[in-house]
Amino acid sequence: MFFTQEELEQLLENGCASRSSDGGVDHKPVAKLFTPDANCTWLLNELSPDDNTIAFGLCDLGLGFPEIGYVSLKELATVRGPMGLPVEKDLYFTANKTGPFRQRYQKFHGNFFMPLNLKH
Repeated sequence: MFFTQEELEQLLENGCASRSSDGGVDHKPVAKLFTPDANCTWLLNELSPDDNTIAFGLCDLGLGFPEIGYVSLKELATVRGPMGLPVEKDLYFTANKTGPFRQRYQKFHGNFFMPLNLKH
């Protein structure tokens, strides 16, 4: 859908590693998806071993509240921005850091997401 075979294998490997460590591992994002006309970005670092159409990572819909959680790749394939452009993969993206995605996500239960810019 969006990924090369190498990226797909890395995303699945990351998903399996997170499952076997009970979510205690953070991985570098493997791929960056974005909407060229809607200011949305997804930094994805895992695929579900049970369903490789479900990815995990940082999801930023351009509203000022990025969230960490799961996203359906099937749904992303149907997304169109205001000019009708589909979601694309950033071909030149290379992650150089891991993010505390899993650690922050684990603070919540169920399918809730953790906003990154909460201020107290």
